[in-house]
Amino acid sequence: MELKERKLFKCIKEHLNNKECSIIIGARQTGKSTILRQLQLYLEKENKKVISITLEDPLILNELNKHPENIFKFVKKPVDAKKIYVLVDEIQYLNAPTNFLKLLFDKYSDALKIVATGSSAFYMDNKFKDSLSGRKKIFELYTLDFEEYLDFKNADHEMVEELRFIRNDNNYISLKRKEINNYFDDYLSFGGYPAVVLKDNELEKTDTLKELFLSYLKKDALEAGIQYHDKFYNLLVIIAHQSGSLLNINELSNTLGMSVTAVSNYIYVLRKSFHIQLVPPFFNNIRKELTKMPKIYFNDLGLRNIIMNYFNPIMQRADKGTVIENYIYIRLRQLYGHENIRFWRTTSGAEIDFIYNSGKIKSGIEAKFNANEFKPSKYTKFTESYPDISINCKAYLSKNNEKNIIGL
Repeated sequence: MELKERKLFKCIKEHLNNKECSIIIGARQTGKSTILRQLQLYLEKENKKVISITLEDPLILNELNKHPENIFKFVKKPVDAKKIYVLVDEIQYLNAPTNFLKLLFDKYSDALKIVATGSSAFYMDNKFKDSLSGRKKIFELYTLDFEEYLDFKNADHEMVEELRFIRNDNNYISLKRKEINNYFDDYLSFGGYPAVVLKDNELEKTDTLKELFLSYLKKDALEAGIQYHDKFYNLLVIIAHQSGSLLNINELSNTLGMSVTAVSNYIYVLRKSFHIQLVPPFFNNIRKELTKMPKIYFNDLGLRNIIMNYFNPIMQRADKGTVIENYIYIRLRQLYGHENIRFWRTTSGAEIDFIYNSGKIKSGIEAKFNANEFKPSKYTKFTESYPDISINCKAYLSKNNEKNIIGL
């Protein structure tokens, strides 16, 4: 079976000539190991020296836990100028992955190029960030974006090109728009996990999502040392229903009968497992705008839907507005990065769903199911306070490419 290339593959390939360790992080089953296999095939084709190891192998793990330089039990120590590419899968299983990478980089960066995959658990550790400063580049791999989804579905790449025409030309009328809309509805229901996208029918997709979710629930909770799996699951169900809402830790604490500290820890586990993201507020006037509580979104809509066990088509969903808002968050994250996304909300309840920084200017987006629901006059107070920030609508139902969320 042909291995489909992700967009991130090209970025990592371009980084191979850099001495820094290339670290690929992301949720389970997003395709990190597949990218390593593709890199190995590419490097072998280029006649490079390459070795690939997985730390799920207890023998290899045991040796590398003893000392990083035991890597040379599995690859010959460099004796000439030809660089060796070492591909390490599941590096988080090491007792001290930071020390492993640091020592090999400091002693052998001229001879060894390390590309490693791992969960985000060790990446979010401050020691990792500080000790490897200047020694690593992080590549975040999420589930498939909609372009990649279309690429996985269509071998000829035609649908991807058609989507790009729609996104680049507000006046373009696509003859394949209905087909793209049908794919998009499927994407909103089942998300972008590669194993799910490649399934042929809804039952297979639902079963695969269920397997992925139960695996996450078990492995993520186990790695994080979570004792109360039932409460961890209940938290997931609650926040799945509250996607796009303010994250109120105190309220969740009361609902679950847990301490605020425990709930905060569970939220942290979900963040570092790449399942959810917290979007902070945008503010200039602290007295008038909420500055503490972030909004919560899922990184994949299929995961959210399997948690809720709710796969109704978008037109038949009671939460259609929430689904659209969560998709727009995902798309903005893909375009501008999570760190450049905010929301605006005052204590009186006035709100703009998203404020994002595109690098040159800040812009605002209101997420709507139907573009007709957008009333610019509602945002007068915001535009008076922030005249340099324009507010636009993105909606599921819109004949205008500029306003339609597929055109985003």
